[in-house]
Amino acid sequence: MHRYEIILYWSNEDEAFIAEAPELPGCTAHGDVQEEALKNIKDAMQLWIDTAGELGRPVPDPKGERLMYA
Repeated sequence: MHRYEIILYWSNEDEAFIAEAPELPGCTAHGDVQEEALKNIKDAMQLWIDTAGELGRPVPDPKGERLMYA
């Protein structure tokens, strides 16, 4: 289980729930319901981490605290 922060919100433009893992740049997913978006982001996070490893790129450690946005 990964301990990265996940941001989950409704997008009127996409007409879907969007999930983002901001500590993993570009890692996003969507779903028709919150549960689906959450499942999809977990899959996307694992794929992001696996791909970074295969390419020899660093995987950031989770910060373990709430990220701040303004």
